[in-house]
Amino acid sequence: QVQLVESGGGLVQPGGSLRLSCAASGSRSTINYMAWHRQAPGKQREFLASATRGGTTAYADSMKGRFTISRDNAKNTMYLQMNSLKPEDTAVYYCYVPIGGLTYWGQGTQVTVSS
Repeated sequence: QVQLVESGGGLVQPGGSLRLSCAASGSRSTINYMAWHRQAPGKQREFLASATRGGTTAYADSMKGRFTISRDNAKNTMYLQMNSLKPEDTAVYYCYVPIGGLTYWGQGTQVTVSS
């Protein structure tokens, strides 16, 4: 059973930055792929970025240039650095890990961008 715990969300003004963290624990296997998704009110959950253990990253086109994903494999932790935040970035941000034929989601962390 994999546990994913996100942190780092909060209220930020437009143009500001936040760094989200996702700590994974409980996995008996090496976690290769980790990803960030988000869900805004009234919208479907959307993919933001992913990172493999080996360092390969991928981003949704709309996130390129503002968001940066990274990992600390020794800590089984993934990060999302978010810059130049906009009100439309307001959403619950989720950590996602597929492993052993199952998929795991964190509980989410709220990000609110507002003046």
